[in-house]
Amino acid sequence: MGSFLFSAWRVRHKVARLLLMAVLGSLMYAGMAVADDDAGRASLAVVYPDIGEPYRSVFSAIIEGIEERARGKIASFPIVAGANPPALSEELRHRNVRAVIALGRSGLKVASGLDRQINVVAGGVLSVPESEAQGMMVQSLAPDPALLFARLKSFMPGAKRVIVVYDPKQNEWLIRLAKDAAKAQGLELVALDADDLKTAVRRYQDVMGSMNGRRDVLWLPQDSTTVEESAVLPLVLREAWNQSFVVFSSNVVHVRRGALFSLYPDNTEMGRFLAGAALASLQGNGAPQRGIQTLKQVLTAVNTRTAEHLGIDLRASQQRIHLIFPEQ
Repeated sequence: MGSFLFSAWRVRHKVARLLLMAVLGSLMYAGMAVADDDAGRASLAVVYPDIGEPYRSVFSAIIEGIEERARGKIASFPIVAGANPPALSEELRHRNVRAVIALGRSGLKVASGLDRQINVVAGGVLSVPESEAQGMMVQSLAPDPALLFARLKSFMPGAKRVIVVYDPKQNEWLIRLAKDAAKAQGLELVALDADDLKTAVRRYQDVMGSMNGRRDVLWLPQDSTTVEESAVLPLVLREAWNQSFVVFSSNVVHVRRGALFSLYPDNTEMGRFLAGAALASLQGNGAPQRGIQTLKQVLTAVNTRTAEHLGIDLRASQQRIHLIFPEQ
């Protein structure tokens, strides 16, 4: 994760881009723009929200990766208000597009209404009900638990137990993966379900009173129920500081607020992955991938103030660090 020397401007610019899809609304298709003059012969298209900065730069980086992997032969369709999926399906057929990469929640919503003959690969979404992902491959923005736990062990070799509070409606699929990933790292995963804010707060209060900072850590998933920003997050981070136990998060913004570390998307690499998956769906070699997948194309953010407070030497881990808080 590179040098610990970053200018404040550079960090702020990165953070703005890293908020990624968190505020993507219900934008939908209405206008189309072609990526290049050769798009008429493309068999691959990208559907993405037509949205302002900083998110436009995020999508641009993802599309750059898609173009690199697909060697530029793609058609590009920005989505604006007033969607018309049948019209888009007709345009895609006209351009001989056989696979679509849908970015963001609005891109996924539009792609879900396309002709069933068109293969769809989606990415850049925080969470999707498993039932909605059965007919396509959806790459979540949730970092892969195996990578999170490996990074945890590199920063805190003595960690033995990971505690997570989660809403089953949002993250049951992720917790199933996390249980296997924890075992592989010699960790015990204590997964506590909570389907409302009141239950989540009670869960945190119960576990934080008995945390052993030398072996126990708390994982904050991307979960709007159990990691509520105005009440839960300040409570957890305050108690973690006072009791000196590690909190790591699947949301990079939490590192700025005091979590020890997070993994966040490498947007260009994510684009290359999505393009590879879409191209593979056109090969006809076996059934295309379906269902939700975790994010494996990631970079690492750390909070050096938190690490110093906890007595953790980040350099000793020999991990490459891409983003540092507090901003320097």
